[in-house]
Amino acid sequence: MAKKGKKYLEAAKLVDRSTTYSAAEAVALAKKTNVAKFDASVEVSFNLNIDPRHADQQIRGAMVLPNGTGRSQKVLVITQGAKEQEAKEAGADIVGGKEILEDIKKGWFDFDVIVATPDMMGELGKLGKILGPKGLMPNPKTGTVTMNVANAVAEIKKGKVEYRCDKEGIINVLIGKCSFSEEALAENFKAIYDVIAKAKPAAVKGVYMKSVTVSTTMGPGIRVTVE
Repeated sequence: MAKKGKKYLEAAKLVDRSTTYSAAEAVALAKKTNVAKFDASVEVSFNLNIDPRHADQQIRGAMVLPNGTGRSQKVLVITQGAKEQEAKEAGADIVGGKEILEDIKKGWFDFDVIVATPDMMGELGKLGKILGPKGLMPNPKTGTVTMNVANAVAEIKKGKVEYRCDKEGIINVLIGKCSFSEEALAENFKAIYDVIAKAKPAAVKGVYMKSVTVSTTMGPGIRVTVE
């Protein structure tokens, strides 16, 4: 394990690991314990009592955070015909069709999110082994496979985040930057918390959220009280 720096160790002393904090206390402490010299990201991690090997216990979706993420997303729209103009007018950074898929095959990844119209998914699906591991494959569950490309692009630009459990049942979500106010971070936290809480699979008995932790890019983890 990498040796922790002096600043991190000093910051960690401010966190009582034997207790849990309210969401408001946790985001305030996250800002206070940020040791990065840049505007660090603030993330929340949900450790869930689910078994993602079962299809009915896989949790995935997307939502627009009330106060955005503070991070600009470069949006690529894969479409054709009239939808190309619609995507450009909505603020998409890059718009194109099959020719862009050829660029991706060659290793071009100068974008953060792909939005695609359903008619392009046949071709896009062929790049599953390239895009899948990077988490870039569009999916109807996250609103990135749609005919309403203008709305999809607008939501991403406003601060849409995707959430998806990994094989261990953990979901990590960006909820903002350290430059955000405590109120804005707490509001974003509550919005994603409520969505994950409602997504509890029917098959899960007993405790659903084993733990919820807020942290900054390089700061210590702060456990939040599960409601």
